[in-house]
Amino acid sequence: MFDKNEWETPHTFNPGHFLKDGQFHKKELFIPFSMGKRACLGEVMARSELFLFFTALLQKFTFQRPPGTTYSLKPKMGLTMAPEPYKICAVPR
Repeated sequence: MFDKNEWETPHTFNPGHFLKDGQFHKKELFIPFSMGKRACLGEVMARSELFLFFTALLQKFTFQRPPGTTYSLKPKMGLTMAPEPYKICAVPR
């Protein structure tokens, strides 16, 4: 994901890397994990269930930062890159 030959700005978040004419575009870099024998048979069902789950959460709660907190976009380095720990409030609607 940090290959300068493949990405315009490899060290910054840029959704444009995955868009072509405003639509999602799968790059060949991701094909080994989304086609052929490595394709997930349950992907469509999993996506549907995730959509329903998060839609229900968003209908019932408003998500916001706790008062007086700030967030950093700097990743936490380890075996993989992850966001820094943070807290969030789910306020019932």
